[in-house]
Amino acid sequence: MDDRHDQEEIYSQRIKAGKRTYFFDVKATRGQDYYLTITESKRRQNGDDSVSYEKHKIFLYKEDFLKFVDALQDAVDYVREELLTPEEVAELDRPRDYDDRDRPRDGQAERPAYDANRSEDNY
Repeated sequence: MDDRHDQEEIYSQRIKAGKRTYFFDVKATRGQDYYLTITESKRRQNGDDSVSYEKHKIFLYKEDFLKFVDALQDAVDYVREELLTPEEVAELDRPRDYDDRDRPRDGQAERPAYDANRSEDNY
């Protein structure tokens, strides 16, 4: 039996970004050990006009959270400071409007938990 179906979802957030959607899900094992899954889902139009989703998932364990956040922040800072123009940085810093579905939810999510076999249209 696949143990991944036995984990309790604690927190879920969805970020829409063009053709991509990112899912951030905090889960707990039966032993109450916490981890984060980050899933990228990209919509693909097939030649027969059907739609499929290409998905990539990262499992991040609690002991690695700080190292991951530090490395991500370092990479973002490098891009902002070394590679982008001032105009591009200003665009990144512009306030954004978010759809209510993209806002974080604590506790049980009102929408169903992420299912890798389901399209994001049904999420």
